Amino acid sequence: MSSVDIEDLPGVGPATADRLREAGYLTVESIATASPADLSEATEIGETTAKKIIRAAGALADIGGFKTGTDILLRRKDVLKLKTLVPEFDEMLEGGLETQAITEVYGEFGSGKSQIVHQMAVNCQLPPELGGLGGSCLYIDTENTFRPERIEQMVNGLEFKKLPEGYEIPPVETFLANIHVARAHSSDHQMLLIDAARELATQMELEGKPVKLVIIDSLTGLFRAEYAGRGTLAGRQQKLNRHMHDLFKLIDNLNAVGIVTNQVMASPGVLFGDPTRPIGGNIVGHTATFRIYLRKSKGGKRIARLVDSPNLPEGEAAFSVEMDGLKEA
Repeated sequence: MSSVDIEDLPGVGPATADRLREAGYLTVESIATASPADLSEATEIGETTAKKIIRAAGALADIGGFKTGTDILLRRKDVLKLKTLVPEFDEMLEGGLETQAITEVYGEFGSGKSQIVHQMAVNCQLPPELGGLGGSCLYIDTENTFRPERIEQMVNGLEFKKLPEGYEIPPVETFLANIHVARAHSSDHQMLLIDAARELATQMELEGKPVKLVIIDSLTGLFRAEYAGRGTLAGRQQKLNRHMHDLFKLIDNLNAVGIVTNQVMASPGVLFGDPTRPIGGNIVGHTATFRIYLRKSKGGKRIARLVDSPNLPEGEAAFSVEMDGLKEA
């Protein structure tokens, strides 16, 4: 967090500062990286004034310039890891899913995408010493996949995990109360929910349950349904690009994990190997920090393959999906 208060910015009085915080702009850094149009709409000020505030925030926050590798290494020390509590899976990710990063999980129907995000919605609420992040979860549901009954089963399954003796698992109601679900009905609505997420995250921070996980399940379903045909591809990709960048800014400000699930399609040009490719093309591929491909295997097992990562080698991990959650295969 910045050591400079929002009120220190020229042109920002108490009323404007309150509106900024309500809109999710909690730090000088978040204001410095905002667009004038977004800031103007959030604070009900003109775009010219918004540009001045953004310029002043940029000067105070010292963003956008070059930093040494040492500075970036110090920033990386803020990154936290959210464990799946499946040892082989966590080993492949060198400790779990990273905060300040978007992880894309893609695969065919029934490969376990929604099972993973349900499990992470539970795990993120565990204390850090148990592999969690001690926070709450925002879940944007685009395909009516969220099931509270599944959360209940997974919470009950925690007693079978290798948790320290003496740790008392909170009641199911506590876990459910810390998962905030929004059902998206259109791609525009899905994008607007990121703005609503900022406001809710501010409220949760004040209540002592900071948002540490943001899920979109699934990322591309509504976009794919609304933008059918090659003629609409450019418009769809532009919106997806903006949506992914808005999500990244949100989780970066919150130091939270971002998980998006994605559907796949068969690529007719692939003659050898697996022809399945995630929807969204390069836009999603370049914005997601980590990409995990799920596929079914023999005996009800699932295979998670780390396809893309900036710092980890490709690898595979087997796991199974059981009544009480994700387990070792």
